[in-house]
Amino acid sequence: MTRLAVLASHEGTTLQAVIDACDSGRLDASVALVISNNSTAGALRRASNVGISALHISRKTHESESAADATIVAALHDAAIDWVLLLGYMRKLGPLTNAAFSRRIINTHPALLPKFGGKGFFGRRVHEAVLLAEESETGATIHLIDMEYDTGPILAQVKVPVLAEDTPETLELKVKAAEQQLLVETLQKLISKGVTL
Repeated sequence: MTRLAVLASHEGTTLQAVIDACDSGRLDASVALVISNNSTAGALRRASNVGISALHISRKTHESESAADATIVAALHDAAIDWVLLLGYMRKLGPLTNAAFSRRIINTHPALLPKFGGKGFFGRRVHEAVLLAEESETGATIHLIDMEYDTGPILAQVKVPVLAEDTPETLELKVKAAEQQLLVETLQKLISKGVTL
C-alpha cells in the first residue's frame, strides 16, 4: 500500500480529509507520518489521535534549517514514504528533502495557478486577492513542487465560481472543499496507475 507523509503547519483539515479517504477506501493509501514546524499544530494532534507517527521538526528543535532539513529526510526514509504532501505547510522545503523526494512532493494551492501564487499568497490572503481583483472564478491547484513558491508542474486544477455575495470566508470554505476532493482524486489516479514521476 502507498505510504503518505503529510507536512502541515496548522489545523490539518486537509490532512483529515486524506485520513478519512484512506479509511473509507476512496484512497488506496495510508498516512504513515505527519511532520509540522509548529509544535501546537492541530495536524499533530489529529495524527496522534489515530495512531499516526507525528513529529515536530523546526528551527526550534534543531540548530539550523539545514539540520532540520536533514532530519525531515531521515524521518521520511525511516517511514518508507512514497509520496510527500504539503498541506498548508508554511515553510519552504530544504534542498535535501527536495532532492531526496524529487517529483514525489505534492503541494495544494487555493487558487488557479499561476494566478495568485508565490510568496505571501496563502490561506485567506489568496481569497482576499481574488475578490479584490474581481475575478469571476477561482479554484484550487494540485502541483509538484520545485525550489520556488507555487511554480512546479501542475497535476490538476478545479474551478470554483466567485459569486457576488462571496466573502473571503465563504470563498475559503468553497475552495477548500473542492481542493480536498481534487487532492484525493488526483492521488488515487497516481496510485492506481503506479505513476513514478
